[in-house]
Amino acid sequence: MIRRALLLGIGLLYLLSVPWYRSADSPVEIVFGLPDWVAVAIACYVGVAVLNALAWLRTEIPDEDDSG
Repeated sequence: MIRRALLLGIGLLYLLSVPWYRSADSPVEIVFGLPDWVAVAIACYVGVAVLNALAWLRTEIPDEDDSG
């Protein structure tokens, strides 16, 4: 259940990282020396990396091959 929520969060962050929601005439603000939409995208990608790491930590991976 938690892993599924983490994967859903990853998908939502990817959707948020694309500036499709911005209008073409909206003013660009500078955040940390970058345009605001770039800063949002980078923050989303960092969040995706963190959530992905947490999802892998929650994944059970068997140490031995049970097939045989």
